[in-house]
Amino acid sequence: MKRPKITVVGAGNVGGTTAQRLAEKDAYDVVLVDIVEGVPQGKALDISQAGPVCGYSTRVIGTNGYVETAGSSVAVITSGIPRKPGMSRDELLATNAKIVKSVVSELVSRSPDIILILVTNPLDAMVHVARLVSGLPKSRVIGMGGILDSARMRSFIAAELNVPGPDVEAMVLGGHGDTMVPLPRYTTVKGKPISSLMSKDKLDAIIQRTRDGGAEIVGLLKTGSAFYAPSASAVDMVEAIHKDQKRVLPCSVLCEGEYGLKDVIVGVPVRIGRAGMEQVVEYELTAEERTALEASANAVRELCAAVDRLMA
Repeated sequence: MKRPKITVVGAGNVGGTTAQRLAEKDAYDVVLVDIVEGVPQGKALDISQAGPVCGYSTRVIGTNGYVETAGSSVAVITSGIPRKPGMSRDELLATNAKIVKSVVSELVSRSPDIILILVTNPLDAMVHVARLVSGLPKSRVIGMGGILDSARMRSFIAAELNVPGPDVEAMVLGGHGDTMVPLPRYTTVKGKPISSLMSKDKLDAIIQRTRDGGAEIVGLLKTGSAFYAPSASAVDMVEAIHKDQKRVLPCSVLCEGEYGLKDVIVGVPVRIGRAGMEQVVEYELTAEERTALEASANAVRELCAAVDRLMA
């Protein structure tokens, strides 16, 4: 039986780890693309050679071009310059917009039915770029950020309460950055509301640490940014699509009236299945939560307006 082809663009830490995680699923053919000669080829060879030890037989191809990507069902786009200590996501805008524009054009010309998963930062603005360039319906251009932000919040809560991470459910909406909107009311541990298990002060500290999650790792690594959790989050989306799981995950998509937001790409709960983003799921929000989400959306609008000026 022919396996679905998944392309990963960018063979750095995020892309390379994404390709590895996909290979370990033993369910896909994987193409790893990067402009640096030898890097995707070397990583693809290394991942393939781990197969006999780890028990998979995934075909992994490394390439500096896009011919091998033809017929891909999903592409995970990680390419772009990484955030450095002291650098905001906004500062990445100009360079990464040009990179994403080029990558998306190459992918869509060879795989017109592709679903694009964006990981490159500033995330919401890069989803905007990908939509403009690709011409694809909004259901097939999706940003990963909310899954990562929610995973960070879940891990902090699990550590504080000394419970297994998978027992914690959390939802983080809004832009992937400083204006993200965690929803404590929808945060539970084995079905119990977090408010019954943790003081407000501790929860507020965790929410702030979640907002600072990426910057905390950048500050510790000094010469790089997070890649284990981002790659896991991207692969979670690939699995939800190909297994048609219909799971509700927080992802960055175009809102057209949902949550009162129009013509803006922002993180909201979406149902993910075979067709990509199949539905925006509307949670009941308090006035305070809705105001925070609107503020986050306005910050994304400013970024997207800047992108439009750069691409004009």
